[in-house]
Amino acid sequence: MSSSGPGNLIALPSALSGIKPVIAGDSPESTASPVIQGQSPQSALPQSGDGLPEKARKTGLTRHALLIAWDSYRQAHPGRKATEIDREFLAGYNSAAIYPNLYATLGEISRQTLYRWKQMLDGTNDWTRLAPQYNRPSASRLTPIEERVFLGFLLTPNQIPIGTAIKFTKLLLSQRGCASDKSDMTFRRYADEFTARHYDLWVLMRQGQKALKDKVEPYIKRDPSVLEVGDALVADGHRLNFQVINPFTGKPCRATIIAYVDWKSFDLAGYEIMVNENTQVVASAMRNAIIALGKKPRVGYQDNGKAFKNRFFLGSPSFEEAGFHGLFGRLGIVPLFAAPYNARAKIVERWFKEFSNTFERLFPSFIGSSIADKPAYMLRNEKFHKALHNEYVPTIEETVQLLDAWLGFHRSQECPHAKGKSIGEVFAEGRGPGVELADLDDLMMDFKITRIDRNGIRFLGQDYYDENLYGLKEQVVIRYSLFNLTYIKVFALSGEFLCVANRVMSVHPLARVLGEAKDVEAVKQGIRQQRRLSQQTVKLAREYTKAGTHIKLDWQKVTEITPRISEKLEAEEVLTSETEEHIPEEAVISGDCPGITGEAVDSGLSPCDVTRLEPQTRPNFDTPTERYEWHLKHGVLTDEDAAWCVWFRTTDDFKMLLSYFQNQGKEGSGS
Repeated sequence: MSSSGPGNLIALPSALSGIKPVIAGDSPESTASPVIQGQSPQSALPQSGDGLPEKARKTGLTRHALLIAWDSYRQAHPGRKATEIDREFLAGYNSAAIYPNLYATLGEISRQTLYRWKQMLDGTNDWTRLAPQYNRPSASRLTPIEERVFLGFLLTPNQIPIGTAIKFTKLLLSQRGCASDKSDMTFRRYADEFTARHYDLWVLMRQGQKALKDKVEPYIKRDPSVLEVGDALVADGHRLNFQVINPFTGKPCRATIIAYVDWKSFDLAGYEIMVNENTQVVASAMRNAIIALGKKPRVGYQDNGKAFKNRFFLGSPSFEEAGFHGLFGRLGIVPLFAAPYNARAKIVERWFKEFSNTFERLFPSFIGSSIADKPAYMLRNEKFHKALHNEYVPTIEETVQLLDAWLGFHRSQECPHAKGKSIGEVFAEGRGPGVELADLDDLMMDFKITRIDRNGIRFLGQDYYDENLYGLKEQVVIRYSLFNLTYIKVFALSGEFLCVANRVMSVHPLARVLGEAKDVEAVKQGIRQQRRLSQQTVKLAREYTKAGTHIKLDWQKVTEITPRISEKLEAEEVLTSETEEHIPEEAVISGDCPGITGEAVDSGLSPCDVTRLEPQTRPNFDTPTERYEWHLKHGVLTDEDAAWCVWFRTTDDFKMLLSYFQNQGKEGSGS
């Protein structure tokens, strides 16, 4: 049974007591080994042919050929003493006079050696018996119970040393009444052979699956030479191994750098340094990388960390249904995420190693990448190194300047993916024509669904307002940039752009008494805005009334004012009367025309117009107001028209539009 995997091992003891030989398919009382079942690690592996190493095979065949030659030489000299024949044969062989090829392999031998080899054959032609025993896989030097107990101590995640496992094995076996007489070297040799033959099982049981992946499993070689600059940006976060001044507290701290490395050129396309890793730092680093690259990358290969998988990048289905996408979608970048704890898949890890060795270790505030890597001045009782240590700690601004200077050195190194060219040359050859910064900021805006309140939109503890939001009270989508929170862009859920809302600043509560000139002006601007918006609502209400959109029932004497009349009223700046005005009785006079009163004079109609007009075709009118307006321009044609005009002057429509009709009548008469 093969023992190359953990599937054959059902249970292994990890303490000094309770060790029982448990085997797959066997009873607990079985004493066979769970892994190798009484065989050595070598013999447990499948062997090809005779199962011998090439050197052992060659030695065994050569020895067998020499014995055949020796026997033939004896048969060729019958009647002589065997000792004389053997002495003569060995003299010729050891001088390489005969069988020089055999001598080149075996060297000098004695007569006793020939006799011993002949005895090993035991009258057979099995040449494998002549092969060297130290090269041949042999039966295990340990008994099955010794193997089981010994491996039970070794194959545990506690990583018990081999020497300690030997002591525990012998102690436990002696307590069970089957003391081992094997030497410590025999146990150690068995452990070495087992490790060599079953290294995968050894690493998995003692160090875990990650170690198995990193040390045993084969890895995939990738060819970055087929990529172009900008095809893929590989990103990850790294805590700096030196201290900087925290801009918020003024105390030394370890900052975080987010780096985007171009896979092709191995150059740092963009980065950002901040005290804590978050989406703002990641977005800023990507923005800087795109600006330096001069174009948008095709693929963003990210770490599997929380900051990279935030919804700031991936978006969500509800936003996509509203017509919006995540950051990568808006930029046209395909986001890929590395598998967790798989550093070998990201070249940025190798970049960080070089960055640490050639940049971070040169800082006086270097504190090491681990506890074992601490500089001497940080250790206990190192007074000498503490006295020599430079206490200088740079600010973030100084760190950026030093990093930019180091990048000049880094870019002068040979590119690992393009032989014969430097990193800077490869990156410069693949740069794009450039990007529009304003468009880039707009594309990299995050989005959020929120509501409009009376004071605008509340976001991140601030109010954002624009006059286009006045009168709206609905859900909208806002886009904002973490680089500039002085304004937000507001969109309808359908994607229609509404406005740019600016952040509202608070004013002085007693500006006129205790405030400055700018405080007083801010208050005045707010009051003007309130009045302007109030007048806007009143104007809209008047237009609503003039348009006749206020519906009345029949018994409420609905007044129909057509949009055409409303437009003329607005052009003439005529205001509708709020109270009903009656025509004075003294204005009513008799005329020559039947049914025509003195009101015709006030309205611009003369009774003589009836006799001067010739009959003509009258158009169709939709409303009485249109008909009366037509009579003002063209006069009356019949007595029926005159009677109708008299009747219309008694209606509410005529009284409401009296001023307008008077102006029309004067224009028609040429006054």
